[in-house]
Amino acid sequence: MINDSVSPAPTGDFEPLHATITWVEGDAPHTARWRSENGVAAPTRTVIAGDKTTADIAYRLACEGTALLWRGDFQNARQLMLAMARRIDKQAARRTDELSTLTPKEIFHRGRQQQARRARLLGMLLLQFEPGHHLSLRRAPDVRDACTEAFGDAPEAYVMSLRELLGAIGAHEWRKNGVQVAALGEKIHPHYGVFAPIRNEYLDLIANAPLPSTTLAFDIGTGTGVLAAILARRGVASVVATDLDARATACAQENIERLGIKEQVSLLQTDLFPPYRAPLIVCNPPWLPALPSSRLEQAVYDPDSRMLRGFLSGLAAHLEADGEGWLILSDLAEHLGLRSRDQLLAWIAGGGLQVIGRIDIAPKHPRTRDATDPLHAARAAEITSLWRLGRS
Repeated sequence: MINDSVSPAPTGDFEPLHATITWVEGDAPHTARWRSENGVAAPTRTVIAGDKTTADIAYRLACEGTALLWRGDFQNARQLMLAMARRIDKQAARRTDELSTLTPKEIFHRGRQQQARRARLLGMLLLQFEPGHHLSLRRAPDVRDACTEAFGDAPEAYVMSLRELLGAIGAHEWRKNGVQVAALGEKIHPHYGVFAPIRNEYLDLIANAPLPSTTLAFDIGTGTGVLAAILARRGVASVVATDLDARATACAQENIERLGIKEQVSLLQTDLFPPYRAPLIVCNPPWLPALPSSRLEQAVYDPDSRMLRGFLSGLAAHLEADGEGWLILSDLAEHLGLRSRDQLLAWIAGGGLQVIGRIDIAPKHPRTRDATDPLHAARAAEITSLWRLGRS
């Protein structure tokens, strides 16, 4: 019987783990540093794998909680991981008939569980890196720049999952190529672990809503700095962009400098608000109240709506008397049964706020048109809103 109890899932804090991992190779014990930016614990059992390891064996070992330290060709490792993914997805597809009896909320949580299991199992395929992020496998790409950008310097050897390496490589390409933002007419370059602004509708809301003031604005939870940049380009004289994550503030700073607006936009690493008031305060918090499974998912999933509630409870104290708070929020959580409209309105009222107005826009991303998505009905009904809030 296959045991699905593999390494514990991340807790949501996502501090890099630098424990040790041990294995036996050539009848001798070996130890190396373990690296996981997503907070995944080091596997307790590890075996050596290579080009002759089949996908069926790799999948079985991963399900049993045994990691595979790869010693073969790098491209073969990628193919093995893809083959493992097909087996995981095939098993999940066998259970789709059950979805017709479930509520949207239950389907959502079932999907999150399947995604977490998929990530854990694929994370069992490991690579060993030499100091300086050097990967000495056959046909391995030069990953030093991508890993340095994502993880910093590596003065000693370490072991990390192939899945996390591919995430770092993908982030390096995003950072190098950038994301075209129509509302700016220019590109934003996201860093590793910082969410890319690939959905246009919430950016269009910020670009077109009537400004209550052009003197000063706060951008709370700035991420890449894209909203701060749009406000600056719209003529706001001074924008203070905040974020608690050092990676995000570094990313935003780089984008602000590249766009030539550093005289208008300043960065502050803090939790939510600067210690003073502004006539305009903008926030685009994570939209879904759920536990993120990686650093990147923190931009989408927010346990117990902590950031949303923190913004609403602190907004009135940081708004000038006639100022506006702009809350950018999708109602997908409402369609999924994760949060009600009444709950949102109660949080607004409880924060000493009133709704001045609301501007809505329908998302245009491909998943709204994917009828095979189990959550298609909820996604097709989704509306993204700019809630204009004032002090009550």
